[in-house]
Amino acid sequence: MFPHVILHIGMSLDGRLDWVSIDQGLYYEIAARLAPDAILSGSNTILAADIPEEIPEEYREMAAEMESQPDDTRQLLAVVDSQGRIRNWPAIRQQPWWRQAIALCSAVTPKRYLEDLRDVGVETIVAGDERVDLRTALEEMNARYGVETIRVDSGGILNGVLLREGLVQQISTLIHPQLVGGSSPRSMFVAPDLQSKEGVIPLRLKDFQRLSEDVIWLNFDVINDEIK
Repeated sequence: MFPHVILHIGMSLDGRLDWVSIDQGLYYEIAARLAPDAILSGSNTILAADIPEEIPEEYREMAAEMESQPDDTRQLLAVVDSQGRIRNWPAIRQQPWWRQAIALCSAVTPKRYLEDLRDVGVETIVAGDERVDLRTALEEMNARYGVETIRVDSGGILNGVLLREGLVQQISTLIHPQLVGGSSPRSMFVAPDLQSKEGVIPLRLKDFQRLSEDVIWLNFDVINDEIK
């Protein structure tokens, strides 16, 4: 079965992700409402994240307590990393926010990198030839780990691939009352320009709310008959 994929994005009114002052507390409060089984990120997002090598004692205790529970309900973290760019997997694994880290790789992923992942306890899903076959990889996450809902926490490039391949069913956006402008492709949806209107993705508004500090939460269904 293919999981339910939700893009959850904090952005400016003009769709930019850079230079926006995101309300992180509000972002993750809404993210929790989406109740995902797993988080999907791209390698660029993980490389840009400030992941500490040393975890505060209270967080270590929290993670140990969750691990001791018969049913650890923390999310999985899956990272698309076909080129084997991420090297701080031990630090990623010990974060208390997820119970397991998974690398999504392809046939071109260096074998030594796959061996290193195994050595540090990171599970892998290998799907695709030149790059990760996301449809197959996400179906495998459902089959192997029972993942039914995935929240995408990433930048515009991975969002663009998922949208262009018709793999997204829901879009949750927190629109912050800011304008950034610019001509560089730092928006929430980065993909090659369309050659016709046939590639336009139709949406249906599920609901909307005005939150604190004039942030607007818009929640859309993606109209996509290909995903069953």
